[in-house]
Order: sequence, then C-alpha cells, then structure tokens
Amino acid sequence: MRSIRRRARGRALGQRVAATLAAAVAATLAVSLAGPVPAALAGPASCPGAGRVTVPGAEKQISACLDDLTTAATVASGHSIAAEWAGLTPAGAKNPSGVPGIQIDGYFPDTSTSNTDHGWNHDSQFVIRLPEHWNGGLVVAGSPGVRRQYANDFAISDWVLAKGYAFAATDKGNGGADFYKDGVRPGDAIVEWNDRVTQLTRAAKAVAARRYGRPPARTYAAGISNGGYLVRWQLENHPELYTGGVDWEGTLWRENGPNLLTSLPATLRAYPKYKATGDAAAHDAIIAAGFAPGSEPLWDYHYQVYWDLTQRIYREELDPGYDGATEAGTPFCASGTPACDADYDYASRPKAVRDAVKRISLTGRIGRPLITLHGTLDTLLPIGEDSDVYDRLIRSSGRDRLHRYYRIEGGNHVDGLYDAQPGLLRPILPCFREAFTAMEGWTTRGKTPPRDATLPRPATGDLANSCSLTTR
Repeated sequence: MRSIRRRARGRALGQRVAATLAAAVAATLAVSLAGPVPAALAGPASCPGAGRVTVPGAEKQISACLDDLTTAATVASGHSIAAEWAGLTPAGAKNPSGVPGIQIDGYFPDTSTSNTDHGWNHDSQFVIRLPEHWNGGLVVAGSPGVRRQYANDFAISDWVLAKGYAFAATDKGNGGADFYKDGVRPGDAIVEWNDRVTQLTRAAKAVAARRYGRPPARTYAAGISNGGYLVRWQLENHPELYTGGVDWEGTLWRENGPNLLTSLPATLRAYPKYKATGDAAAHDAIIAAGFAPGSEPLWDYHYQVYWDLTQRIYREELDPGYDGATEAGTPFCASGTPACDADYDYASRPKAVRDAVKRISLTGRIGRPLITLHGTLDTLLPIGEDSDVYDRLIRSSGRDRLHRYYRIEGGNHVDGLYDAQPGLLRPILPCFREAFTAMEGWTTRGKTPPRDATLPRPATGDLANSCSLTTR
C-alpha cells in the first residue's frame, strides 16, 4: 500500500458521503458484507471427483456440490450475495434456474483486504461454477463498478450456466469506494484489475480441463461498465486467451481523453446551478460534456449517487496529488473551493497524471471478435465520449471486421433505473443476451451478426426480457 494513500480521510468521508454510499448500494458500488462462511459453503463437496478439482495459484479454495448454481438457490445457501448486484437489472427480468454442479469459492494471494465476503477479509476473491451438463465453453467476467465477485451473478452467470457454460468471476483484486488505497503508484489498483482477469481466465481454463477432461473449446469475456472495460483490455492485450467478448458499456480510458476525468467535472460545476434555477447555460454545459438531451430526468439521481463520488475516487487513484493531503477530495464541494473536483481540469494536470492513465488506456486494437452495447441515455459514461469513440478507435486500427456496435436507444448505465423511469428508459440486459447469442453464432458457425445499428426503443412489449439486434 503506497504511503501517499495513508492519509487522514478528514472531510472526504463525512456524513454526506456516508449517505451517498448507502444510496449507491442500489447502483454501482459494493456494500461491505462481513460474516462467517456459511455452513453449506464450508461443507465437503459430494460431487464425484469434485475434491480433485483445484484452482492453480489459489491460496484458498472451498468447493461445494449444489443442486442449483443459479441465484434462485445460491443466495439462500450462502453461495452468492444479492446486494452485490443490487440495481444492475430490472425487477421484471426473468432468469433460468435448476442448474446442478460445482461451485468453487476462494482467493489468490494478495496483500489487500477490502473484500470482507465470507469473513475472509482478503482481496482477489473469485467464484468458479462448473455445471454438471457442460457445453464445452467458459465465460469469464470482472465485476462492474467497484463491486465484488458475485456482482455478475444475476445478469450473466445464471443465464450462461443454463446454456451449459462454466462461469468464473473475480472481484478484480480490490474494491469499494476506497479501492485507490491499493498499490504503490497511481493507476496500480486499476492495472491490477486487468491482471486479475487474466489470472482467473488461465486458472478457470485449467479447472475446466481438470473437471471435464478437456479444455474449453471456446472462452468468452463478458462484463458491464468496468467489467466491459476489462473485456476490451483483454481482447486487446491477451486475445490468445479468448474466442470473443461482449462489452456492455465498458469504461473508456484514453491518455489524452476522453475519459471519466474529462467529462464529470463539468457536470459537477454546472448541475447545482441548473437544479437551483434551470439556468440554460448550465444545462448546455452538461450537454456539452457529452450527456444526452433527454437525460435531464436522470441528472439529479446521478449527481447524488454517481457523478461526485466517481470523479473523486477515480481522480484519487490516478491523480492523488491534486487535493494534497485530503483523501478523495471534498464531497459535493462548490466550484471555487480549494482543490475542488468540480474545478478539476485534466488537460492542465502534470504529465505524470496522463502517464498514469496511459497505463490503463485502450487502443482499439482488438484481436478477437467483440460486440459492444451502450445506452444512448447513459448518464455516467456518456455514449458520445465513450463507446462511440471506442468504435472509431477500432476502425482506425483496421479491426472493424472484428467489431459489432449496438447503440441502445433509451438504455441507461444501470438497468435498475428502468423501474423508476419505464416511460423513458429500456433495459440493456435482454440486448446483452441477444448479443451473446450472436457472438456464439459468429465464432462457432461463422454467422455474421446484424450490422452496427442504433436500436430503437420499442413502444410496447416486455422490454425487460426482449430485444432485437436489428432495426426491422
């Protein structure tokens, strides 16, 4: 842990931040869940050969043979934690269940301790699920936001397990709202996210080979938000490990922008005035930062839950010197307050800051097929400053034959907000499932997915469970 991170929290963790963190349980941030390992998790596995399946490099692992690996059963049995995916999916989403198999929980060696799941107080926790009826494939995911290893259980794990895939997920090696404390150099914590996905992918391939007697015939990376960023990075840097990937609104990091630190400060400066007076110039400043016209009903929620906290903790990870001794800035500070993140100007910061971002930057040079989904009303990662840009990077790298890009009209950053704004938004979850199916056809049967498109929001129908990748 770097000494620059050992600073008093002071006003950065005051009462208003505590309230914000509580609200964010239903959004992107993980909650701290300590407690003993459930009896079912600690018990011996009963599946034939389960005890012989070991995870290469793991410091700790516990196996369990379960009648159902999906969240319909694993929450009650202690093999998943519902709070870790809270807010990510719409209430009406339907998931399969009744998938028997082996679950392995554990962790790789690490020095940080932010993950309290199962009372382990140890980061680099993972979960690997091995269905009894295997289709020969593996899906690997990193957690969205700063959540933990079960964050993808409802959105991804349940569905791919029912299709016969083995599934593996990681907490990325650090998490929570103070993830920036991990590491020595600025950027280290996020660099570790990439390394941990690579580590788990290699280990999960070996686990599947040991369990089923043959290695996976195909391996897909999949993820939401930061998990989508990890898909992009893996396909750029370790394409040899994967057959393809599905990127659900991945975060874009670019050394010279755009990135989170170029879009969020303008919103933090302008929104209080817009909220108080409806000021047209303040409104236009938020639109100019990349946020879509029509997203205004979402701005207050995102200001309270996402914009401020996200700016401060990611800026602390990549530019800790901006606010001196204060840790993670001053919550909801007014523009003009010394070292206020509302006044942060990425372009004027020292070269060392851009060097830190360069360590985690994306290039667009993917080496395997990739499908990207992004909502037009994403009010955390504005589409015009993120996936639109990443699509252009892929094209400029001459890799567009490997990419399909679907802009989801009415899609927002978290599907849970659909329940509060059903007339404005649409969930991306069913589009992700359609995209995954298209990726299967693309990589196993040579069936070309539908061409790039902005998918119109249906006027009627079961939006929580249906989506078409075509505009017809």
